[in-house]
Amino acid sequence: MNSGRSVFAQLMDYIPRYQFQVCVDRYHGNSYVKSFPCWDQFLCMAFVQLTYRESLRDIETCLRSMPTKLYHMGLRDAVARSTLADANERRAWRIYADLAQALIRTARDLYLHDPFGVDLEQTAYALDSTTIDLCLTLFPWAQFRKHKAAVKLHTLLDLRGSIPTFIRMTAGKVHDVNILDEILPEPGSFYVMDRGTINFARLLILARASAFYITRAKQNLQVHRRYSHPVDPSTGLRCDQVISLTGVKTAKDYPDSLRRIHYFDSETERRLTFLTNNFSLPARNIALLYKCRWRVELFFKWIKQHLRIKAFYGTSENAVKTQVWIAVSVYVLVAILKKRLHPDRSLYTILQILSLSLFEKLPILEPLTKPALENWGVVPNNQLNLCDF
Repeated sequence: MNSGRSVFAQLMDYIPRYQFQVCVDRYHGNSYVKSFPCWDQFLCMAFVQLTYRESLRDIETCLRSMPTKLYHMGLRDAVARSTLADANERRAWRIYADLAQALIRTARDLYLHDPFGVDLEQTAYALDSTTIDLCLTLFPWAQFRKHKAAVKLHTLLDLRGSIPTFIRMTAGKVHDVNILDEILPEPGSFYVMDRGTINFARLLILARASAFYITRAKQNLQVHRRYSHPVDPSTGLRCDQVISLTGVKTAKDYPDSLRRIHYFDSETERRLTFLTNNFSLPARNIALLYKCRWRVELFFKWIKQHLRIKAFYGTSENAVKTQVWIAVSVYVLVAILKKRLHPDRSLYTILQILSLSLFEKLPILEPLTKPALENWGVVPNNQLNLCDF
């Protein structure tokens, strides 16, 4: 019998406990708390994300069904659903937001030199948002339409490793373009955005901060072509131009020159027009960078399918944000585990294996290692025959 630590406890070792305590002290998370500190709350909610629990009653039932294993999980006692609900309701969600940012910094260092399909030395980000529908009766603070509630997750994704570096959760009615005001531009980095975030006054701020952006042009954009560069039509490029804006408002908001690239995507048979303030990168690389923007769409699809961020265990804004940030922490934690242990598995497969082996007492790498199928021969039949005829 393996007398070591459980897989769940080994996974939680990747959480920097000192940094976690700093986050708790910063927002006085354990003030007046006697029996259920923030660390226990995080363990419970991480268990929820890893095992796909449906409700507070489901969480309570699962934890109470294995009281002898809670100690090896890191919990001192079974957790009542009212205790967990109160913790999610009252303790500052910023504790877990700061913890997620600490994990994100670790993950970005690990994925710093990973390729992502484009030969680029600078950092590239994809900016987008996804909407999570809610019930207006239960979540009145997140009113979106007259009879509908929703929240938006605005995410800035590092294309190397698909690590979210910036997440802001707002009510559904907040437009994507407003998030540009909250992003601190990194000089030399690329920001890839859809045309829903086009605001030339804000794009000028990115350009003046020595950052580069790539977005799609709207059909009614008024421009004046100043110069055309030669292109190779066999690569899908149709034109590479230097332009200036001529609209009454746009020319005032963005007086600098822009680069416009027309590209034909043979896979989807679509014609795309890109705008950027980078004049040195090859035009095809601009098109490929925009194509990488779909990684943020895949990120949203992945976390909605494999983490608990569409059904919430509390109805207050604090409870919802706490659950979302702990879900992000779990995602980044699995990404860190994959990079440090190098299992030949996808994030999805690692998450599925962990959900079944959290309470097993074996080295965490063992269930994540693929069996050597090529070494499997014919299994000898050593069982005695019941009859000799």
